[in-house]
Amino acid sequence: MSAHTHSNSIQDLYEGDQSKLYSGVLAHHSDVNSSESKSQVKKIWKVFWILLVITVIEVIVGMFFSHSMPKGLVNFFFLALTILKAGYIVAIFMHLGDEFKGFIVTVLVPLVLFVWFIIAFLADGSSWLHMNNESPSREQIEAVAPHTK
Repeated sequence: MSAHTHSNSIQDLYEGDQSKLYSGVLAHHSDVNSSESKSQVKKIWKVFWILLVITVIEVIVGMFFSHSMPKGLVNFFFLALTILKAGYIVAIFMHLGDEFKGFIVTVLVPLVLFVWFIIAFLADGSSWLHMNNESPSREQIEAVAPHTK
């Protein structure tokens, strides 16, 4: 028996060729003038305009105001807007906003811990590098035995 099936049941589509899920085989409605279609198009335009406004704000601040603002404030501003856009994209396009709260927590807690992990190790590495370069014992060793080639 072949591993590929030609059945169009929903279970087979989810387990097999998922392109059929998005190609219209399983369209929820076929009438583009229906209220469901119009509400979906309205939702897509809403997402477009929200992401466009956030992006335009980022570009305007970057082009005209970033030189006169403190660097830390500019970095915080761009980081906050980037996180806002990423969260909105995940909520809408990955359908995380439609899920149960328990599942959202299950996805977000490891993500937050992973980001904390990266920040903690970068800070630790920076601290170790600073400590290693500024250590008095290093200066004493180099004064006694300079590098030879």
